Amino acid sequence: MSERPKDLKLDPSTRAILSHWREAVPNDRLAHLVRDAARGLTRALQFRLSAHDVSFGHWVFLRILWERDGLTQRELSIEAGLMEPTTHSAILKMEKLGYVTRRKAEGDRKRQHIFLTHKGRTLRNVLVPLAEDVNARAVQGVAQRDVEITRQVLLAIIHNLAEDEARALDDGLRITSTRELALKES
Repeated sequence: MSERPKDLKLDPSTRAILSHWREAVPNDRLAHLVRDAARGLTRALQFRLSAHDVSFGHWVFLRILWERDGLTQRELSIEAGLMEPTTHSAILKMEKLGYVTRRKAEGDRKRQHIFLTHKGRTLRNVLVPLAEDVNARAVQGVAQRDVEITRQVLLAIIHNLAEDEARALDDGLRITSTRELALKES
């Protein structure tokens, strides 16, 4: 990993992450390395999205809807890996911004489907190149074969952890919600 000039303007938390990997514990657990890499990718994209007044949270939903428009709020929550109340809040805000509209399906008065508006669809042509730029910058100076191997390794990790999760669920384990943990503490 090449050294960067000390006078580089960095957010303090970004500087701390770089210091952690260079000096404190360069061989820390893979989970931490992946988390920090994902954080860096996310922040790089956030800077670019902000220039277009789009939040990263909205980006997550827009990406899904660009591929599968007309999902229900529940389906959108599952695809995004977020809780329904979080999705609901984001959809309301995105509706106010003119990115999406909510409509009930014919014959189903209960479930609303989320559809992109013209404005939401056209954002794709503006925002996707920003994400592509972040990806290109992230692998700058990395051999293409190494990028391919990294993809293979990350996909194997995702698959292995999905199998581990399935076993945990089969064993009756579940993730305790923050609310449940707070109730245990009181």
